Amino acid sequence: MKLSKIKRETKYEKRYSVTMGELTTQVTYIKQYILGLPFRTLHKYRETYYGEVKDCADCNLFV
Repeated sequence: MKLSKIKRETKYEKRYSVTMGELTTQVTYIKQYILGLPFRTLHKYRETYYGEVKDCADCNLFV
């Protein structure tokens, strides 16, 4: 039985960037699970329209 595993899940989120304004994009979370419960988020990134992979630190969550 494995005690920990790493899972990747993608969901749509509304983001806000100063240069682009509001955009809805796919954000991928890489999370570590211990005994089936989420323990921590290892990395969070998004893919642009041009195929670049960017970190989510450069854009804010749209409220």
